[in-house]
Amino acid sequence: MNEFIDIFSSSDPANVSTSVRLILLLTIFSLAPGILILMTSFTRIVIVLSFVRTSLATQQMPPNQVLIGLALFLTFFIMAPTFSEVYQEALQPLFDEEITLDEAYENASAPLKDFMARHTRQKDLALFLDYTQVEAPETIQDIPLTTLVPAFAISELKTAFQMGFMIFIPFLIIDMAVASVLMSMGMMMLPPVMISLPFKILLFVLVDGWYLITQSLLNGF
Repeated sequence: MNEFIDIFSSSDPANVSTSVRLILLLTIFSLAPGILILMTSFTRIVIVLSFVRTSLATQQMPPNQVLIGLALFLTFFIMAPTFSEVYQEALQPLFDEEITLDEAYENASAPLKDFMARHTRQKDLALFLDYTQVEAPETIQDIPLTTLVPAFAISELKTAFQMGFMIFIPFLIIDMAVASVLMSMGMMMLPPVMISLPFKILLFVLVDGWYLITQSLLNGF
């Protein structure tokens, strides 16, 4: 314990470097959930997967743990080139003491800004730029993260809800068809969802729904 305290109290350059690394690591860990949710593809993926489960009306199948796990791995797969660039351009040089902490921040934010800017609508970005009353940035790197992150988040929400609407349509048609048949047969007390659920699952399996959903998500990025 005393050795751990000495790392932060010592003025030796090696200990100072170690202290900076530890502080940086703790900061990354504390901000990791926010970075993962609002600065990556995670938001769109998890919302679309939730729409799939809701449209199937299968209650808790697949479970939340499965959906979150799948969303996480898809996010890491999609963001792998960006994360790799962040590590090579920012973290590795910082750990090798080739650049300063400020330079590492600038190098790390550049790939994330490029990714978010590609999937941010101009209208959403203009909303936050107009609110802050700043001049229009000349390049993507001139856009502050405090403006780009919320613009990217609401753009992802809109895209996810558009995809969710398209997912709902075929299942809604099945529900309406089953409800019409039951009413014509005078079976108004029988819940249509109970009858339509097997047909919706059958349709989803026949068209290989999980493959199509995953393909659409990957192609969207």
